[in-house]
Amino acid sequence: MEDIATGFHNAIILLLTLDAQLYEIVGLSLAVSLSSVIISACLGVPLGALIGTHSFPFKNALLRIIYTFMSLPPVIAGLVVFLLIMRRGPLGSWGLTYTPTAMVIAQVCLVTPIITGLTYNIVRDKAPTVKALAITLGAGKMESLKLLIFELRIGILAAIVTGLGRAISEVGAVMIVGGNIKGKTRVMTTYIAQLKSMGDYSTAIAVGIVLLIMAFLINTFLYNVQQKIEN
Repeated sequence: MEDIATGFHNAIILLLTLDAQLYEIVGLSLAVSLSSVIISACLGVPLGALIGTHSFPFKNALLRIIYTFMSLPPVIAGLVVFLLIMRRGPLGSWGLTYTPTAMVIAQVCLVTPIITGLTYNIVRDKAPTVKALAITLGAGKMESLKLLIFELRIGILAAIVTGLGRAISEVGAVMIVGGNIKGKTRVMTTYIAQLKSMGDYSTAIAVGIVLLIMAFLINTFLYNVQQKIEN
């Protein structure tokens, strides 16, 4: 209990004193998580909508793969990405090892299946009604897809928020590909893991509280956007 109380106290101090190291870590955490979610949404939303509106060979097999990847262990994603970008790997010449870019790639591998799968489930249930409306309006295939995404934007936004929750809480994959290097690839989750291993529980709790506050603010903003869309 003493560590928890001290953690709350330290969290307030870190926020009010504008601790440079903390805000650097927070900034990188936001940059990596938001970048990966934006990329994943650009990939996952159209893919989920296409799968939900079309029938094709091996569709069930593809869906099983997507559902499997939705629960992909982060350490596996991190390991695969690392093996690809390491110096002796096929992408080693790109120099991505232990960089924020590598962390974004690892998170995209984790978040894209989530957004794709959730979008597919939303589209599968609502697509027939929207497609009928699109045909009535004389829309082509691309216009129908855009109309579908627009009509289901609230559910799709919820899928994106779920993906953001996965990204912002990720530690295993980003630790493997990023290395938790101070001033370069250290984010809040890897910093908390490091503090815990050092036995600095009160500071770990303080950083954890800051992470919760940050997640709360982001989700509050997205919730307000969702409410405006509904109204």
